Amino acid sequence: MQNLREQQAEREFYNERRREHRQGTEGSGDQNPELQQSESKPKEKAAVNKEKPSFELSGALLEDTNTFRGVVIKYSEPPEARIPKTRWRLYPFKNDEFLPVMYIHRQSAYLLGRHRRIADIPIDHPSCSKQHAVFQYRLVEYTRADGTVGRRVRPYIIDLGSGNGTFLNNQRIEPQRYYELKEKDVLKFGFSSREYVLLHESSDKSEANAKDDDEDEEKEEESDS
Repeated sequence: MQNLREQQAEREFYNERRREHRQGTEGSGDQNPELQQSESKPKEKAAVNKEKPSFELSGALLEDTNTFRGVVIKYSEPPEARIPKTRWRLYPFKNDEFLPVMYIHRQSAYLLGRHRRIADIPIDHPSCSKQHAVFQYRLVEYTRADGTVGRRVRPYIIDLGSGNGTFLNNQRIEPQRYYELKEKDVLKFGFSSREYVLLHESSDKSEANAKDDDEDEEKEEESDS
């Protein structure tokens, strides 16, 4: 009987020690929040890694798409914009004074205006607007002599809603509308006395003009095909 009591007492002693040990382990979880955080961090990190990156434009980038050198541009080129193969030129005149030639075949559009920071062709007269007009090349359809339809790059002018207007052959054009230009057309802007005559590299060879125009149109079609 005495041995039985001793064995029971020993079992109770060890059971009590095990209970104390379990309570101490559970209590340590509440007393050490840093340990819990360290255990939860890998799970949070794994959740973050599952997120896919976004390559969409942010709002700020969308706002900046119509700006150039910090200035908001009033004009956007149309889908049919093209760089011409014909070497067009503008010949400016101020009264009877001949000014330097402007070569305007190296890009698809030229902004004209008083804002020198953004204008491709500055026009400094006070009657002209900061963003006055745009000289634009466009790929357009036309009907050939045999009735078939082709496409060619032609020059156009568009007024950007300027205060004092753009004039084509002394006629004021409507704003926000494309006007096709032809060889020897004359442009004026606002009340400026300067005139801009549109010519190309073969314009001084009058007998070859028709042939050169046909060849240029064929080149423009081939470049777009």
